[in-house]
Amino acid sequence: MSFLKKYLTLIATIAILNLPLIASAEVSGLVKCSDSASFAKRRDIAISKLQTRIKKYDEGSQPALALQQQIERTKERFDRYSKSGLLCGKDGLPHLVADGDWKHANEFMIPGLMFLYTTGWIGWVGRKYVRTVKESANPSEKEIIIDVPLALKIMSSGYLWPISAWQEFTSGDLVATKDEVTVSPR
Repeated sequence: MSFLKKYLTLIATIAILNLPLIASAEVSGLVKCSDSASFAKRRDIAISKLQTRIKKYDEGSQPALALQQQIERTKERFDRYSKSGLLCGKDGLPHLVADGDWKHANEFMIPGLMFLYTTGWIGWVGRKYVRTVKESANPSEKEIIIDVPLALKIMSSGYLWPISAWQEFTSGDLVATKDEVTVSPR
């Protein structure tokens, strides 16, 4: 287990040290969203539209309160984009830079790796569930009507799926042999 802790610590350290602290505009004329006039204009238009809608309702009514909350959320969203260091184009929208440069890792690479980890986890626990219920009395029924306690148990144990997958790969259990794969005769 100490190897796993060291590995995860190393990955986390590399990810943190490589995050960009300040965005730069060397990519296709993009500018920081906090400095973009079109971004500020887009924010003002979004808030203005909501303020126009709120005038149609009595002050303190449910629709007016809901719109006021939406105005606050809109201001917070634009503020987060301004402070995040993302780069905006001439359209005033934040643009993700996916050029492989570590300065933009927090925009695309890290979310991409998180997506791959999550989809791998879903696939791994699904595979493990199907393999587990295959040994039960009625496997077809358990594939259609999911055994929730069993599925939750498998899901909670699947977070270290890359290690489990590597262990199965090295032991030869991950990939089926050629004689186990059916091929349609043609």
